[in-house]
Amino acid sequence: MSSDLEPTRDVFVAGRRGVRHTGVRRANEKTVLTVVAFNSGASNAEISRLSGLAPQTVSAILIDLEREGLIVRGPVLRGRRGQPATPILLHENGGFAIGVEIGWRHLDVVLINMHAAILQHHHEDHAYPDAASVFDRIGGVIEAFRRTLPQPHRSRLLDIGLAMPGSLTTDLDLFNAPPEQVKRWREIDPVAELARRSGLEITQINDGNAGCWAELIALAPPRPANVVFLMVSQLLLAGMVSDGVLWEGATGHAVDLGSGLVHVNGSAPQLAHQVASLFALRARLVAAGFTEAEGPVANWDLAAMTHQVEAWVGEAAQALAQVVHNASMILEHPHVVLDTELGPRIGAKLAERLQVEMGRFETRGFKRPRVVNGQHGRLSPAIGAAELPLYRRYF
Repeated sequence: MSSDLEPTRDVFVAGRRGVRHTGVRRANEKTVLTVVAFNSGASNAEISRLSGLAPQTVSAILIDLEREGLIVRGPVLRGRRGQPATPILLHENGGFAIGVEIGWRHLDVVLINMHAAILQHHHEDHAYPDAASVFDRIGGVIEAFRRTLPQPHRSRLLDIGLAMPGSLTTDLDLFNAPPEQVKRWREIDPVAELARRSGLEITQINDGNAGCWAELIALAPPRPANVVFLMVSQLLLAGMVSDGVLWEGATGHAVDLGSGLVHVNGSAPQLAHQVASLFALRARLVAAGFTEAEGPVANWDLAAMTHQVEAWVGEAAQALAQVVHNASMILEHPHVVLDTELGPRIGAKLAERLQVEMGRFETRGFKRPRVVNGQHGRLSPAIGAAELPLYRRYF
């Protein structure tokens, strides 16, 4: 991406469109806390300048936030011009949240603090998500996580974010789940099931949206206003941020880029899911005699599978290039973040091939977006599921 397209203002700078709150006092508190969170160590005067609030208003709010245990004051900085400044820092133990991702072939649960540091992580693989047992297992993990927190901190664990595929009941048959599983998933309320076992507030989030949020937060400032997130998982996860707002849609499952049609190697149109996914790679590997590919990715001998993986990377990159190009016609100069469950080495190779494939398109007056690998990999949906409700509560 050319330098003139690099963001000059962080998307989380106070006052950006899309941050709306009712109640002036509460809005000002969230504004100040957002400035503190994304400008660690800022002084009272700097917070006032960045937030647009009067210094006396900021001072009063900081006193309240400190009393609530949401911020701490660092050592006074002396030796500068003017009055000594006291850095204001977000209190790492000011709040906690749990993120749960129920994936097609795995379950990930994370506990994070206010600094978005992962304190606990639970992972397990499954052939498909079993509606009869998965919530009991998650409930046990949540209780174990809760016990790891010191007693005074447990009351600050208020939220759980639940990331799930939007097409769970329509695509479950792709993973050889029995028909009764589809029926059971259609009959249950995942939010109610999790709330009953945890006693916490539950926010359900599309898995692609959750991953997009995690990678947006992880970007170095200034964070861009427009982001396209793609994760090559069992199917293709996707999310978008437009002008600082996460696109979720009326149902919460907007931005299903994997259902876009693509042409690969001159073939007939097919869904991007059918090419740029582990579902597609697994089918290729099994056809080549690698029966272990039917199991968890962690058990795959990727070195022995090099020929098949290389061929798949080439086709997946073609499909993803078309997805990114079309998404770029909607968003203005998006920052493209690519994650995969296959680890950083293959993720980097896929990103490189994707950039090459995008360069093959004939364009007029269109600057191709730059593709970068995400920082969280396969954990991005679980991390984003924890971060988003924490952000909405405090920031």
